[in-house]
Amino acid sequence: MSDYPHLLAPLDLGHVTLPNRVVMGSMHTGLEDRARDAPKLAAYLAERARGGAGLIVTGGYAPNLEGTLYPGASKLTSRRELARHRVVTSAVHEAGGLIALQLLHAGRYAYTPWCVAPSTVKSPISRFAPRALTARGVRRQIRAFARAARLARRAGYDGVEIMGSEGYLVNQFLAPRTNHRSDRWGGTPENRRRFAVEVVRAVREAAGPDFVLVYRISVLDLVENGQTWDEVVALAREVEAAGASILNLGIGWHEARVPTIVTSVPRAVFTGYAARLGEHVGIPVCATNRINTPEVAEQVLTDGADLVSLARPFLADPGFVRKAAEGRSDEINTCIACNQACLDHTFAKQRASCMVNPRAAYETELVIGRAPARRKVAVVGGGPAGMAAAVTLAERGHDVELLEARDHLGGQFDIAMRIPGKEEFVETIRYFTRRLEVLGVRVRLSTWADADALVAEGFDDVVVATGVEPRLPEIPGVDHPMVMTYAELVRGERTAGQRVAVIGAGGIGVDVCELLTTEHSATTDAEAWRLEWGVGDPAESRGGVRPAVPEPSPREVVLLQRKTSAIGKGLGKTTGWVHRASLRAKGVEQVSGVASYERIDDEGLHITVGPDGERRLVACDTVVLCAGQEPVRTIADDLADRGLTVHVIGGADVAAELDAKRAIRQGTEVAAAI
Repeated sequence: MSDYPHLLAPLDLGHVTLPNRVVMGSMHTGLEDRARDAPKLAAYLAERARGGAGLIVTGGYAPNLEGTLYPGASKLTSRRELARHRVVTSAVHEAGGLIALQLLHAGRYAYTPWCVAPSTVKSPISRFAPRALTARGVRRQIRAFARAARLARRAGYDGVEIMGSEGYLVNQFLAPRTNHRSDRWGGTPENRRRFAVEVVRAVREAAGPDFVLVYRISVLDLVENGQTWDEVVALAREVEAAGASILNLGIGWHEARVPTIVTSVPRAVFTGYAARLGEHVGIPVCATNRINTPEVAEQVLTDGADLVSLARPFLADPGFVRKAAEGRSDEINTCIACNQACLDHTFAKQRASCMVNPRAAYETELVIGRAPARRKVAVVGGGPAGMAAAVTLAERGHDVELLEARDHLGGQFDIAMRIPGKEEFVETIRYFTRRLEVLGVRVRLSTWADADALVAEGFDDVVVATGVEPRLPEIPGVDHPMVMTYAELVRGERTAGQRVAVIGAGGIGVDVCELLTTEHSATTDAEAWRLEWGVGDPAESRGGVRPAVPEPSPREVVLLQRKTSAIGKGLGKTTGWVHRASLRAKGVEQVSGVASYERIDDEGLHITVGPDGERRLVACDTVVLCAGQEPVRTIADDLADRGLTVHVIGGADVAAELDAKRAIRQGTEVAAAI
């Protein structure tokens, strides 16, 4: 008997049967935009097909030029584009998979001067104001969707997904927030629904009855003047009648001030809408957002969803379904929802990948093959970089030993996982620990590496991944009893008082403020999280928004930085705003432009601020140092002096603001070259 009977059950759609209930949700990688990248995109998607995804949905393709996300972005508008798509569909079919093309019209979210929308309402996330569509223009958009669906079928796709959520064009027609029309395409809920329904009807007529038609429906807009629940239900029924095969849930507009997919969002917090909507329709409903383990997915399906959509989890581990089916779910590389290499890259117009799996979207470039000769390799340091290197070395067939000074693995992730909202980071430690065990790597904990001993043991190569240590700034009084490093605080070696000054406002400083101001993490408490962010019920308020009620901070915290820019400016595009909003909600005082830290004494922290050198006392009983890191790499020099081949990676190589994405990628790449 399978541990996941619902997850692995086939689903008969009439003309085709999905082998299981797992949809690989749309995730734009950037490989979609250029014809020359079609082989790379094909390899990326084919690996997910081999990994067991029941149905793969591509990144978004615009049905016409007006709908493109940015100049040169992906689209499907003519027969000349079919050849590159056939490369992709053939690869997926050869791998045993099914694939649907997502049709995404950006509407006012387009970063182009030719963007269009139902009404002239500028988006807060684009510099361009859209042109309001005429009635003729609306019909032209509908025909474009139908033409793209027809082309998709000719290209070999098994279906299409119409993007009707996240605030894109179709969603813009549905909400009073963006649809100010008074003609047959607006003014009443029935008229606002007409565009979505006509798009589905036209696509079904163009593609034929034996074609999967997924409609991505926004069940929770999370913006003012969004849709009500009754409007969502009415839309679902009409879309079903127009020919949809599956309803795939979408949560939140891109401009919403509620996080929906970051690490601090509780697992499966939005999935209940699938069963709730399923009561009103006769076609399968697919749950989505923060479903990252087979156990969570199985529970969501048990609770009434028909399918689950996983996007980023397939970046983290293409073999997600296969491993679950083979009883190896403990070997799944779990998505921790960090967004650092996926969505942050997408919004920066870089190729999306994955922090915990740097091979994602680089399958043809970062190849982990068997090494030509077996070497004996020591990896010194069991943080993210060291673990990634050791795993990759073992996969290449080398004899690998991993030495870690502490009595457990994890390095900086062992610190990160203790921050409220970052508890998921423990999953990466769990994955690497299990992978090391499966591959037979000898792990020596509580072991300080010694250069002479490594030479004596006959290692051919040594990978130094000894990480960093907190930098101690030269401030008079830095040795005062009230002063502690971020590592001492987070690991619980020291305790903060009621009034805290945090020196350094990079990612670590912001994380420390989260720890200091949070008494109970809402990550595992769905209702507490909803209260904190103002997530309501669309049956009670339009868009499902309500006043936020954050838990008050148990401490007074002042966060200080030398830079004159706004605090948090350098944080990730998709997560930085969440941290900044949390700091404001918790009442953290933010001080930029600190000219100098004068001294620390019994009164607190004395500083000068601004170009005029205004003197100020930050009265406090605790000072936490988050002023950067220093590399720990003495052993690398000692080994090099003894003639060993040494590879320095991670924080030991570059100790700037901690960058786990770079560390894991570097560890993987270095190991792939040995």
